[in-house]
Amino acid sequence: MLEVFIYGAIIALIAGTVLPLLYRSKNARKASFGLSFISSILLLAFAGITLYTGKEPVFPAFRFLPGLDFTLAADRLSAGFILLIAAVTSGVSIYSIEYVEHAKSEARKDLQTALTNLFILAMLMVVIAGNMVGFLVFWEIMSLSSLMLVLHDYSSEENKKAGLFYFIMTSLSTAFLFMGFISLLRLTGSSEFGPLDYPASDLTLPFLCLFTGFGIKAGLVPFHKWLPYAHPAAPSSISSLMSGVMLKVAIYGFLRFLLSVSTPELWWGTLILIAGTLSAVLGVIYAVKESDIKRLLAYSSIENIGIIFTGIGLYLIFKLEGVESLALLSLAGACFHAFNHALFKSLLFLGAGSVVHATGTRNIEAFGGLIKRMPHTTALFLIGSVSIAGLPPTSGFVSEMMLFQAYFYSSELPDPLLKVLLIITLSVFALTSALAAALFVKLFGITFLALPRTKCAQEAAEVPKPMLFGEAVPAAFCILSGLFSSRILALLGFDLGIPDMLLLGLILVGTCGLVWIVVRNSDPSKTRISKETWGCGILAQRPTMEYTSAGFSEPLVVIFKKIYRTEISSTRTYSDIKESIFKNGTARIHLIKFFEERLYIPVAYAVSLISSQVSRMQNGKLDTYVLYVFIAVLTLMTFTRYFA
Repeated sequence: MLEVFIYGAIIALIAGTVLPLLYRSKNARKASFGLSFISSILLLAFAGITLYTGKEPVFPAFRFLPGLDFTLAADRLSAGFILLIAAVTSGVSIYSIEYVEHAKSEARKDLQTALTNLFILAMLMVVIAGNMVGFLVFWEIMSLSSLMLVLHDYSSEENKKAGLFYFIMTSLSTAFLFMGFISLLRLTGSSEFGPLDYPASDLTLPFLCLFTGFGIKAGLVPFHKWLPYAHPAAPSSISSLMSGVMLKVAIYGFLRFLLSVSTPELWWGTLILIAGTLSAVLGVIYAVKESDIKRLLAYSSIENIGIIFTGIGLYLIFKLEGVESLALLSLAGACFHAFNHALFKSLLFLGAGSVVHATGTRNIEAFGGLIKRMPHTTALFLIGSVSIAGLPPTSGFVSEMMLFQAYFYSSELPDPLLKVLLIITLSVFALTSALAAALFVKLFGITFLALPRTKCAQEAAEVPKPMLFGEAVPAAFCILSGLFSSRILALLGFDLGIPDMLLLGLILVGTCGLVWIVVRNSDPSKTRISKETWGCGILAQRPTMEYTSAGFSEPLVVIFKKIYRTEISSTRTYSDIKESIFKNGTARIHLIKFFEERLYIPVAYAVSLISSQVSRMQNGKLDTYVLYVFIAVLTLMTFTRYFA
């Protein structure tokens, strides 16, 4: 039965990829997304049964070449990420039925539909790949299909730059993964995934390569810069899949390696913890200053990926220090946060797509008052905002609470240096949570509340029902996985002492309902509430009086100016010679893109310089090329003789 679910899902996704290319019509596109929705239902059933029963189905192997077998395998780890893929895909499939019709041409609509199904299929196959060969093959298909989706509007210079950035970083990621897998193959003699019972010193090179490769794809700092370019360029439904699922596929690959190592080293956990903590705090700090709604959400993804890596780092540290209960709590918290982030970030990107569709812009400064024009989108976006801000009783609160619990009980560690490290990272983690709450107060308030600030916000209208239904699916998962979190984890065999969120949720709903009834039934004639507040003589509120995105963020920009590297410049002209009477002037605030301007661009210039020097070697003479081949063969023979 489990095999039927998987094969049915694969066949449905293959059919969904081919159908819009063969029959170019709106009905074919609807059928294609219907097939992807059916595949998500089959995958939900497969993942649920596997997680509950613990069964590990065996699939037949396919042989590509002698010695290169392609195998499929599934266990509880892969089933958990299949559940994640299915939960996000179900909502995106419904949403895309209407959303894809806004593409500029029929050809782009068909291609986007086909590539979306191929992208989902590739991510699924990466998760169930049983060996390194299949993993890398489908990893590349996943990367190339997502690259083509980022470049869907190839006439835009912004999209071209985003595609170039993404292509370079994903190629670099694949190169490190290839080196890591080659080193594992040389060590174990097998391409199959399995236990790695080797000394940690032998696994140092694979660890560093895989940590870098998966870290680039997941968006860890300082390899994160492709996210703020790729996510705004891609269609919102694809941004939802990239942020919600693709980043988690990288997490899956890293966990697949890490959990198979029998004797990791303490510095591994320390490195992961520090990298995760820095990614979390820098991600949210850079998100706070953004006024592009999709770029803001992209930086927020960097923050949440950092939180997941923080949990993984804590798991390794607690495991090696012999505190198994805290290690399990940290790992469960990291995995649960990966699942939760997939839900609320896909919801937020879909909601952002609805807002951009209704207004025609991604600039938060142009929004305002959308709650009256898009009430259903507002309610669904609020659920995502509350969940990502870590407020009860949503799922985001539960996973962050699990990591906070692991931190609070870390006093059991015997090593004083580790205690100091955990106290510092706990402080940064708490700061990250507070800034995330402030970030989504800004995003939700300035986007949906107050008065419309531009004509496009005044003329906005609610999106079609399929897009709303698509957003409602992850919104429902956010609420249900929060309310029933303790029961879900108990069914999976994790008795971690998580508070009953269902009871807390009922208390919160009851309290809000009671307050609403009291306010509704109160007699305004008996209350001394002034109907109009004193407003400095102003009779009516105007949009220009509202907080803007930049105004809301300005105090935090000042606080973190050392990180932003803020540059303020101004020019002034005066009406008199002694410069006493000011005439006019301009002021400019520039926030340096530190990693791009100080890290990526210098490296790019160095590579360009080396390439220009190497290009001189191609003089077009056959004798010269024969000499190059001879030197290369001689070098390879020497290396093989003395170093291999």
